[in-house]
Amino acid sequence: MKLWEKGIPTDKKIEHFTVGNDRELDLVLAKYDALGSIAHAKMLGQIGLLTDSETVSLVLALEEIIKDVANGKFEIEDSFEDVHSKIEYLLTVKLGDAGKKIHTARSRNDQVMVDVNLYLKDVVKELKEQVKSLFDLLMESAEKHQNVLLPGYTHLQIAMPSSFGMWFSAYAETLIDDVTMLNAALKIVDQNPLGSAAGYGSSFPINRTFTTKELGFETLKFNSVAAQMSRGKSEKTVAFAMSSVAASLSKFAMDVCLYMSQNFDFITLPSHLTTGSSIMPHKKNPDVFELIRGKCNKIQALPYEITLITNNLPSGYHRDLQLLKEGLFPAIQNLKACLDIAIFAIKDIKVKEHILDDKKYNYLFTVDALNEMVVAGMPFRDAYKAVAEQLENGTFQSPKETKHTHEGSINNLCLAEIKEKMTEAF
Repeated sequence: MKLWEKGIPTDKKIEHFTVGNDRELDLVLAKYDALGSIAHAKMLGQIGLLTDSETVSLVLALEEIIKDVANGKFEIEDSFEDVHSKIEYLLTVKLGDAGKKIHTARSRNDQVMVDVNLYLKDVVKELKEQVKSLFDLLMESAEKHQNVLLPGYTHLQIAMPSSFGMWFSAYAETLIDDVTMLNAALKIVDQNPLGSAAGYGSSFPINRTFTTKELGFETLKFNSVAAQMSRGKSEKTVAFAMSSVAASLSKFAMDVCLYMSQNFDFITLPSHLTTGSSIMPHKKNPDVFELIRGKCNKIQALPYEITLITNNLPSGYHRDLQLLKEGLFPAIQNLKACLDIAIFAIKDIKVKEHILDDKKYNYLFTVDALNEMVVAGMPFRDAYKAVAEQLENGTFQSPKETKHTHEGSINNLCLAEIKEKMTEAF
């Protein structure tokens, strides 16, 4: 069954090519398609295109479909093109002419946009909650290990002293930026496109303000063409926000892999978070974090995939837009899984407390030694040269301590302020 069926058969090869894997992907949208249809039915009843009894019957039938979706009983068989055609079929079989009326004053174009926007609203909110849980865990780790020193690197060369408190809280504060990106994406998708139909509105006296309130959208996408053009932009905006989260996760995962290696040896992971080798019995590999890194790097490619699909499309609907789901929906599940496993794994990272006892880290404190000379009255450039000479002739004596006081420095991490910033962003 196709919503555009005119009684003229479609070549099977063409049908297979155009439908693609929409049936599988559309299962994600089934609940939202039913919710959109409930709001649409109520609106049609309000303006007199449905009778009161037809409206009630449609709403009850759609609520039953939502229950079936929740219970895993809803499926889209090969005889249906997509979720829209399956739900309309179920309504028609159950209610007859009332079911046939549900598509009045709308198109599959605004129907799928409503579905996707409602879905993405939930996705963004769920991602925010996961990011907040990860933030809380990182801040807890920062507080616990804030005085455990750690070498800081630039150019992968020993640079200045850091700490595990600084390391954990650095990633925590980075997540605040990611929440800001998610908030922006939520603002974009929280607009109602229903009623724009095929992109040029409807001659029926529909009430788009009613469906906006009914569906819980913050506002209406007023211009019908603008509503149609939001398809692609909504997905891309969410993809950029997801990419921001993925970038933070990927970088953290790389640090874990690096710090766990014997050459660094800053942290350890318990056995249940590592894997072994088929021939090397000593191996404990950080596969979990390597996969987080790889999956998150793949997610970071998504905005550019969407850009290339939509970049040169003129206004109006184009079938290319169907392809957006293929990249976006699996990426959403992958990011959720990466966040979930990161939260599960990070709490078991064990930090090593005496890393800087190794004399190779003495040079971490050259800047601290230099600054002490400056405080004592020596010009900075002279102090710099003096320390450089000590390093050259082997007479440098490392102070092995830090006296940093400014906001965000190793001895003043501003953890309370970072927590407050997240609260405001969230």
